[in-house]
Amino acid sequence: MDVQFGSHTLRSHGVVVARKHMHDWLIFLFLVVMDIILNAIDPFYRFVGKDMMTDLKYPFKNNTVPVWAVPVYAVLVPVIIFLIVYYHRRDVYDLHHAILGLLYSVLVTGVLTDAIKIAVGRPRPNFFWRCFPDGIAVYDQFNNVVCHGDKHVVNEGHKSFPSGHTSWSFAGLGFLSLYISGKIKAFDRRGHVAKLCLVFLPLLFASLVGISRVDDYWHHWQDVFAGGLLGLVVATFCYLQFFPPPYHAEGTVQVFEMIPLVLIR
Repeated sequence: MDVQFGSHTLRSHGVVVARKHMHDWLIFLFLVVMDIILNAIDPFYRFVGKDMMTDLKYPFKNNTVPVWAVPVYAVLVPVIIFLIVYYHRRDVYDLHHAILGLLYSVLVTGVLTDAIKIAVGRPRPNFFWRCFPDGIAVYDQFNNVVCHGDKHVVNEGHKSFPSGHTSWSFAGLGFLSLYISGKIKAFDRRGHVAKLCLVFLPLLFASLVGISRVDDYWHHWQDVFAGGLLGLVVATFCYLQFFPPPYHAEGTVQVFEMIPLVLIR
């Protein structure tokens, strides 16, 4: 069934699409609970010897990109763009699939990122000042650190790999980049290279966020690279669940479900 712009609005088909994807939203809520639980679990306390502190003595700085800002630019901004597209197309399926795909992209990435952080327990570059806020280092008989800093701060110091800021950024903005490339037919082979500027803009912003994590000494470069790769891979999978590949001739149209005629009526 072909999609006719303006024929499937929130008012006419909103309830239908919500019912068809009820199980997806229920699983989404389950993932939210799972991520909350993961954030409450203490990470693996990896051995940190005295000789390892040379690479972990970087300053304990504030975040250039605060935590609260991540869902704003990685989720809220893409949703606003989806709503703008809906205003012009009046296609509730496009709107629903874009929002659901985006939310799954960032949430699945968040669950994977937090699970890996807990399992790996890699110390951050500023771990020394988290562990010893007064600058006085204490080690046990095995030459392992004996931290006397705030427990929550120390726990966060063991969550360096992978970078959560970076994985969330590439999950949300990577999905947005794919969405834009499909809507503007960036790969229609007509030679309009300027379209790629719009496609690369979200990825550039996500990259700058990742760079800030290294500059702030909250992550090693490997953490940022792994986080960006993780977020981008998940975003690609989630996008292709609902939309054709961006280079496809029908890249502007979402994967449309066949709806029984009785439901349409």
